[in-house]
Amino acid sequence: MQLFYSPDLNKNTSQFTFEREESKHIVKVLRKSIGDTLHITNGKGMLFTAEISVPNINKCTVHIVSKKLQTKRNYTLHLAVAPTKMNDRYEWFLEKATEIGIDSITPIICDHSERKVIKKERFERILQSAMKQSLNCYLPKLNSAMSFQDFINKDFETELFIAHCEETDRKSLKEQIKPNSDITILIGPEGDFSVKEIAKALENNFIPVTLAETRLRTETAAIVACHSVAFTNE
Repeated sequence: MQLFYSPDLNKNTSQFTFEREESKHIVKVLRKSIGDTLHITNGKGMLFTAEISVPNINKCTVHIVSKKLQTKRNYTLHLAVAPTKMNDRYEWFLEKATEIGIDSITPIICDHSERKVIKKERFERILQSAMKQSLNCYLPKLNSAMSFQDFINKDFETELFIAHCEETDRKSLKEQIKPNSDITILIGPEGDFSVKEIAKALENNFIPVTLAETRLRTETAAIVACHSVAFTNE
């Protein structure tokens, strides 16, 4: 099954017309014609089955024949991850985390961050592509980048963890995760969180955790954290 994405669809939609680029892909590249079936999601959990009524390369129109709500996971995961120096590493994290299962991502700018600006539009496209590839009907929310200080001062209603490399008292994340819980995890930049940032996180009830016995890259740490939560909730 190939999955298409449009945030404009809702439970009341009966007919839909794709934009020019997507229409060209459907008609010219995939060679779809009248009566062929397409599957579309709005990224909010809905899966629509549609049939092509007008196979125009500029405005491919379909009519919706069925719709259903995809079962949502029994937990939510919010990863706050510092942007990596190389953009492609962060993009890899976004792709794989979407495939594994994540609900929201916040790029956080830390004391040791080498990159302080993100390409949000490009990141959004990567999330959409990964969602479609993995046949997931829930698009992760990508928040705007913010400072560590602003993020840490937010009100949270989740389990809170900070993964860092300082040789202090840390617990294994896998041993701390509770199934069916909403979770927020902080992952620092290449130079790790500063001592001041770690102390501030602890003041705000974040539990210090370790992800592995070896030192992990930022993007690897984020994927390990994501997988640990998913595995615990299987």
